[in-house]
Amino acid sequence: MGHENRSALIVGASRGLGLGVVQALMARGWDVTATARGPAPGLDGLEPAPRIERVDIDDDAAVARLAETLAGRRFDVVFIVAGVATEAHVPVPQGSRASALKVFETNAISPIRAAEALVPRVAPGGLVVLMSSILGSVGANESGGWESYRASKAGLNTLARSFEVRHRDAPFGVVLLHPGWVRTDMGGPEADIDVATSAAGMAEVLERRLGQKGCVYLDYRGETLPW
Repeated sequence: MGHENRSALIVGASRGLGLGVVQALMARGWDVTATARGPAPGLDGLEPAPRIERVDIDDDAAVARLAETLAGRRFDVVFIVAGVATEAHVPVPQGSRASALKVFETNAISPIRAAEALVPRVAPGGLVVLMSSILGSVGANESGGWESYRASKAGLNTLARSFEVRHRDAPFGVVLLHPGWVRTDMGGPEADIDVATSAAGMAEVLERRLGQKGCVYLDYRGETLPW
């Protein structure tokens, strides 16, 4: 089923899951604008090519310029994908303080600041979507590990709920999405699913969620996750 009148802005789409989401939505007929921090051969090689903008999510001025560049446009989905997992396997007490703070900045603070800057670009009935993880679930953490990454995604989840409260009168919803354990540079070769499977599932979830408000925490199959 085609959705030629639907549009999406994917922030952080140079490779991996971001690139996969771009491909999945374009295959469904969406008009897609994608961002990358630097060179993005994966995006450049797509046919037809999406509109590509350059932005570093940790650079507030760059994000503000992106919002200005896109002035007058409205997107059914603004999906902020960017994230890092530096020193993910190192317990926080043994790791670099600077690395842990950078993970929190990129995974929790910057996505919410970018979402705030891009609120005027969200169409009525649309969605602000943030790439989260099951590792951000405090209730589901029975195994430990990935401490700084877990904390950053739990922080993102909390900030997203506050973001939704601040914008509760606005005509859009908020979705936190867990992509599954995916075979990417971050997920590793032993992960459960490939990028195409995850991205197709997320695209389906977003299409079903359009027009609904509130803040939900879902996986790529549309299942609700515990906070």
